[in-house]
Amino acid sequence: MRLVLYQPDIAQNAGAAIRAAACFGASLEIIEPCGFPLDAKALRRVAMDYGALASPTAHAGWSAFLETAAPSRIVLMTTAGSDPLWDFAFRKDDIILLGRESAGAPAEVHEAADARLRIPMAEGARSLNVATTGAIVLAEARRQLGWGA
Repeated sequence: MRLVLYQPDIAQNAGAAIRAAACFGASLEIIEPCGFPLDAKALRRVAMDYGALASPTAHAGWSAFLETAAPSRIVLMTTAGSDPLWDFAFRKDDIILLGRESAGAPAEVHEAADARLRIPMAEGARSLNVATTGAIVLAEARRQLGWGA
């Protein structure tokens, strides 16, 4: 399983995503450019020692990332998703993709996604923190697949 951040803006969120990926046995990848240097102190502080378990892999851009994606499915988490997370059947090689904190994912990313999912939320709520979203999705994938995946 791969958790991928698309051009993240906030180092602390990326650090928390590293920790979530490590705890759920997923790899963490970052599609650049980022709103911070990948060696940012804030990133290391939040990731703590979990960076050793899910050391981030950086991709120089969307095209570079796509070269590594096949044959896995790209599962985009988006508030614009039509299908709720709970109705989706995960596979062990899925790529869980999260958009930018400030702008989500652009049209080309939506078009490349094999699935566009949303996490159902209370009326009036706009979105969850990107790291929180990643943790929720990884937990659901693990619930479905178990630890053998």
